[in-house]
Amino acid sequence: MRIRHLAAALLSVAFAVSAAETPLRIAVIDSKALFDGFKGTKEAQDKYDKQVASWEQEVADKQKELANLKEKFEKQSLMLSDEKKKDLQTQFMAKQADYQKLVQSLYGKDGRVIKKNEEFTGPIIQMIRGVAQKVAKAEGFELVLDKASGAVFYASREDLDLTQKVLDRLNADYVGSAPAAPAAKQESSTPAKSPAAAPAKP
Repeated sequence: MRIRHLAAALLSVAFAVSAAETPLRIAVIDSKALFDGFKGTKEAQDKYDKQVASWEQEVADKQKELANLKEKFEKQSLMLSDEKKKDLQTQFMAKQADYQKLVQSLYGKDGRVIKKNEEFTGPIIQMIRGVAQKVAKAEGFELVLDKASGAVFYASREDLDLTQKVLDRLNADYVGSAPAAPAAKQESSTPAKSPAAAPAKP
């Protein structure tokens, strides 16, 4: 089973580049090529494959056990007493439940296969990120883009990140959709003015 290239874990948040007095030095990297070409990746892949193979064998053994139990029941069904049939059916259901539980624990959303993949790839990703930042700083690059994903991999200046400014503008421009409150009844003949609708909280 192939270790997934966790490109998302290699990425920073995307942002726009503001104008600067001096030219911005930009470089590119290919995170996939780095991940695939790194010697440590092969070692991690081998360890991961061995672990997954042992789990797959465990699943196969339980599948075989279920198949044998089912075959035994079908062959001996006519000769078995009702009590014995019930006992075999109970055994089969219990083993089937164990099998399904094992499969879910391995291949489910938060299964051991995914966690083991992250365990092996995490240190590699951090190592690649650290070395890339060191090289970028040494070479004087202020922004590094990832060819594999098209997103930002590294930025040396905080003023390049417009996230907060964009968020502030979004919230400032947001009118909201709350309906206007009904006007209070006035005893005078002067028409009442409806209060302005309160802006919805972001």
